[in-house]
Amino acid sequence: MRLSILTLFAATLTLGACGNTVEQRIGGAAVGAGTGAVVAGPVGAVVGGAAGAVTGPSVSRAVRRASR
Repeated sequence: MRLSILTLFAATLTLGACGNTVEQRIGGAAVGAGTGAVVAGPVGAVVGGAAGAVTGPSVSRAVRRASR
């Protein structure tokens, strides 16, 4: 039990150090998967999730620059 709590804590610290990039990729993957599922069903969800994860950070930066 203690080992799993320690492992969870270490993983949280590791992922926390990654910063916004991880959050941007997760958010992009979620949006891409949702859009892909609506357009092309399950196959579209997989492809949209992959495309969203790859392009998520660049889209997020572009939106930030445009909103300034």
